[in-house]
Amino acid sequence: MNVESDAVEMVARLMALSARTAPKAKGTDVIKTMIVTGAELQQLAGAMREYGEKHDVGFFIRDAGNVAASDACLLVGSILADAVGLDCGGCGYATCAEMLAAQKKGLPASASFRGPNCIVRMADLGIAVGSAAKTASIHNVDNRIMYSAGVGALSLGWLEGCGVAYGIPLRASGKDIFFDRPR
Repeated sequence: MNVESDAVEMVARLMALSARTAPKAKGTDVIKTMIVTGAELQQLAGAMREYGEKHDVGFFIRDAGNVAASDACLLVGSILADAVGLDCGGCGYATCAEMLAAQKKGLPASASFRGPNCIVRMADLGIAVGSAAKTASIHNVDNRIMYSAGVGALSLGWLEGCGVAYGIPLRASGKDIFFDRPR
């Protein structure tokens, strides 16, 4: 491993810290993180490729190439079976109890994520992911937030208990591999 890859792994740990300490509704932590390196990166890229081929989603295959070429990937997920308790209706259900009951019925197997999800918890996830990406940027590590990497991670059974996840692959090189990507 080279010095840049070592530094990227250190930044990934700082990013996980940023996700963990990001503000969350009611001060309740519903975020899980996982840092993927080495052979696990190739496993994640393989799951993304497989999903892209199975569902004819080309950007998953493109993104898998980016993940495979990365030094590390931070995965950030939100625990599924949770609701803030506001009965706000943002999830599409009148009450949090109705949404939690609907989770037990599940979504079709073709759905990328599990749900329905509390909209406030999805905002918490977005803030955590944004905080992590900010940390990568502060440390000059090339990164890109990827829906596809989160889907791949969940398909592998990673981030147990999470219904939605995103991945942030990281790379330190002379050229940003996440820029000027083919369509």
